[in-house]
Amino acid sequence: MIDPDDPQPDEGRSRPSSDTLSEQDFARLAVIIERHAGIRMPPSKRTMVEGRLRRRLRALGLPDMNAYCRHVLDEGGLDGEMVDLIDAVTTNKTDFFREIEHFRYLMGTAIPALSRLPHRPGQDRPLKIWSAACSTGAEPYTVAMLLLDRASAGTPIRHEIVGTDICTEALAAAKSGVYPLDMAKMVPAPFASRYLMRSRDDDNPTVRLVPPVRQSVRFGHLNVMDPVYPMPTDMDVVFFRNILIYFDKKTQQRVLEKLCGHLRPGGYLFVGHSETIANMDLPVKQVGSAIFVRS
Repeated sequence: MIDPDDPQPDEGRSRPSSDTLSEQDFARLAVIIERHAGIRMPPSKRTMVEGRLRRRLRALGLPDMNAYCRHVLDEGGLDGEMVDLIDAVTTNKTDFFREIEHFRYLMGTAIPALSRLPHRPGQDRPLKIWSAACSTGAEPYTVAMLLLDRASAGTPIRHEIVGTDICTEALAAAKSGVYPLDMAKMVPAPFASRYLMRSRDDDNPTVRLVPPVRQSVRFGHLNVMDPVYPMPTDMDVVFFRNILIYFDKKTQQRVLEKLCGHLRPGGYLFVGHSETIANMDLPVKQVGSAIFVRS
């Protein structure tokens, strides 16, 4: 996920090497990252962060890790580097149809239940779905494929799908709609033939989503650590999966409270299968595995 480091010449401490992150500099970067992005950086992440930051050294024309850390931590470079720092240390592991049981529940249970609520989505108003940590877009695009498939079967539903993420590089990849062929391995064959276009480059095989899928999703930058989210407060579905594990309990509570504030009564919250929100004071009740409905 996230991991940083920077050296400090003026504190008189020894450095293991000019091209490695010292414990002290890593600790300082870890505080900055957690404060800005909410992501914990335990000491075990130091080597990974060090590796991720090497491309930033090249981009900035800096000779070694010590110079990078001086630039960011001591010479006023943090403001200009913050976005790239977070991009560098953020992990964007995602696949289409990941944790497929959630998508089955969405289509088979959640949407029919939502259609029975007042101001029914898809009829009186669009069905509003928010992928709140969308990474490179596989999650919201999976939803788009499912809704387009429903429409092709004769039951269209008006919808608005929004994907947001803190990582600008991930969002750029999402907007392009182009992915390594490997990422599409979980896409069912009928969906792959209908919604994916394979490249002719055998050395670097990729797939691109067809225009109707790409046009179904809107992407934007959003940091869930911000005090206010510029999103509607009547979302029907919020996906926030496999992100809570990077936050401490207080941050989890604070972020989930805000996300629930953007869900309409009867709306659905999906978190990752490995995550729990048990014992949290939230206006939701559990209705499935890592699935909750807003009261």
